[in-house]
Amino acid sequence: MKVIMIPSGFKECLDAEEVAVAMGAGAKRFEPFIRTEMLPMIDGGEGFAKAIVKIKDGNLIHKTVTGPVWKKIDSHYGIFQEGNERTAVIEMAAVAGLKLVPKNLRNPLHTTTYGVGELILDALNRRVNKIIIGCGDSGTSDGGAGMAQALGVRFLNDKQQIIDVKSVTDILKAATINVSHMDTRLREVSIDVACNWKNILCGERGVARVFGPQKGAAPEQVHILSAALDHYADLIQNVTGMNVRYTPGSGASGGLGAGLMAFTGARLHQRFDLIKHYIQIEEKIANADLVITGEGSLDSQTPDGKIPCEVARIAKKYNIPVIAITGTIGRGAESNYDAGIDAYVSIIQNPVTLDKAIAKAPRWIEDSVECILRQITIGIQLANQSKRVQPNGTNQSI
Repeated sequence: MKVIMIPSGFKECLDAEEVAVAMGAGAKRFEPFIRTEMLPMIDGGEGFAKAIVKIKDGNLIHKTVTGPVWKKIDSHYGIFQEGNERTAVIEMAAVAGLKLVPKNLRNPLHTTTYGVGELILDALNRRVNKIIIGCGDSGTSDGGAGMAQALGVRFLNDKQQIIDVKSVTDILKAATINVSHMDTRLREVSIDVACNWKNILCGERGVARVFGPQKGAAPEQVHILSAALDHYADLIQNVTGMNVRYTPGSGASGGLGAGLMAFTGARLHQRFDLIKHYIQIEEKIANADLVITGEGSLDSQTPDGKIPCEVARIAKKYNIPVIAITGTIGRGAESNYDAGIDAYVSIIQNPVTLDKAIAKAPRWIEDSVECILRQITIGIQLANQSKRVQPNGTNQSI
């Protein structure tokens, strides 16, 4: 039996490579000589830049920039060369991710994507021809307004005075946007964004209402966020003519997708479609007997473009069974059966605090994979027993 491990990261716990290593260790505990392959998958979130740079034999660039709570942090992005094309890989999670927002400061009214713009500027300084941006695991909901300011966009009040957008509520004070001071080098590069197309900027399914609470927004703050992003969309349309309210992916990373479209001319891509250009996943799945995938929380949102179900959809083309492991089994998790996942299991073994669960996660992942493979072995044994031949030459099923 050949088993391929294709996990996503467990948000704020383990990145995809760490999950894959733990999965592989669990498989080897079951059978030291089992054929396994670990293929950590990236969805634009944590680990995106490092993974692409590793595949492309590029370099990581370390840079001190503005973090999501306006304090300087050490961040990074990647650069690789292909022929005459020099490409930068920026991971928004490495500069404005939820993991970088202290738990006591988780209020998406006040977090910023300013550092994303700073990384873009640094990449331009290094004369790249192309920029790839991964949107995922964000801790912000500013619509990319902070990023836009870093690139030279100015928000003006009704007296044409510049507003320093430090909070999403500052967007509500803006009467217009001035883009005449943007860095002109943005016209000379192409920007592609890996994002979840299911995320839109505005409306009842807009990013403020769907993801605001996950980033620490109370109900009244969700209402303010939603109103600010609605107004932001109006400002963008008035200046650029672009309606970003319901564009697929416009709500990615707290609306960063909309800001990238409007101010940098970026093209938004369903993240898995873009990432498949860099990781040859389909051939590996086709040659496996079993796929084990996973993510931190499996729920009704998983079929909407997240890695476990994208992996499962490919596996179903080749009739390969898929089992998912997860930390949390959330509401609507059963919808993943229809999306191609054949079974799923939580790694949690007993009631513990979140901090202890995070600490125990590597060992629990190992235990879960070993247990899954033992259960499969039992199933194979039962199947063989059901076909055993009786003395009279007939088959008898159990």
